[in-house]
Amino acid sequence: MAEKEVIAFGPWKDFIADGVRMGDTIHLSGSVSVDDRGQTLHAGDIVKQAQQAYAHIAKVLEKFGATMDNIAYETLFVTDMSAVMGSEAKMGAFFGARAEAYGGSPQVSQSLIGVSELAAPDLMIEIKVVAHV
Repeated sequence: MAEKEVIAFGPWKDFIADGVRMGDTIHLSGSVSVDDRGQTLHAGDIVKQAQQAYAHIAKVLEKFGATMDNIAYETLFVTDMSAVMGSEAKMGAFFGARAEAYGGSPQVSQSLIGVSELAAPDLMIEIKVVAHV
């Protein structure tokens, strides 16, 4: 069995790992837009929430010695699909922020899934990724 490396530093570190590495695969828990106390940031703004979540993802990957380039797959859970896909402007803003997080056009597989709610009422997006090193 591969050795397991666990990174846990976020507001829920006592019961949720931010990431787990086994072998050459890193699984990150879903990242959301919260501060160090777990309070939601950027209520009502899915683009800013996505930027915050991607910043957290980059921080967790860095602790494993990895980068956004190591991501092979991401799942985006959104509570309001129209905030992402509702118009060209909304799609441009959202996917522009995503491209910025990846430093250009993301070369990753992706699923975009609409959900009725996330862990806190003001959260609009949760991003989960799998990376390989």
